[in-house]
Amino acid sequence: MARIIRSSDPAPASTTIERVLAIDPALRKTGWAVVESTAGQLRALEWGVIHNKPALLPSGCLVAIRTGLQDVIARHAPTVCAIESTIFVQSYKTAIVLGTARGACLIAAAEHGLPIYEYAPREIKQAAVGRGAAQKEQVAFMIRAQLRLRETPEADAADALATAITHFQNTAAARATERETRRV
Repeated sequence: MARIIRSSDPAPASTTIERVLAIDPALRKTGWAVVESTAGQLRALEWGVIHNKPALLPSGCLVAIRTGLQDVIARHAPTVCAIESTIFVQSYKTAIVLGTARGACLIAAAEHGLPIYEYAPREIKQAAVGRGAAQKEQVAFMIRAQLRLRETPEADAADALATAITHFQNTAAARATERETRRV
């Protein structure tokens, strides 16, 4: 299902640990990541992509997405979920497919009681690369550098890692202004 890569860097000593499950939803390739923040230091714990074969019916893809994310949640016990919002697409059929995949992701997180926050694709690219129109390869390269990873993650996993970074940046800003506006 998903290729797993683990960070070997030890977590810094601290009592305040926040762990986010970040998701880049798609029917055939859902990227996911678990990133931890300890005293403001980010550490990628695990990331991967839930690959669904073209022959698998859409309903089967939705079950695989939900099951895969439930497994990740069981392994890492995240405290929050961050997900990429649906992008503008030129076809209503594509929007419906993306919406159903996103729904499977939201259900997996909601069933475990995770608070869910959403971020726009341009905002995620801005947080990762510094500009909202970045290509997937640029996002993956910058994520590798920012999180000090040993290898460049697959594009969809890199997008999920970027979503986690965006969440941590936004929660820090929300704490400073005492506003919470992204919760789904």
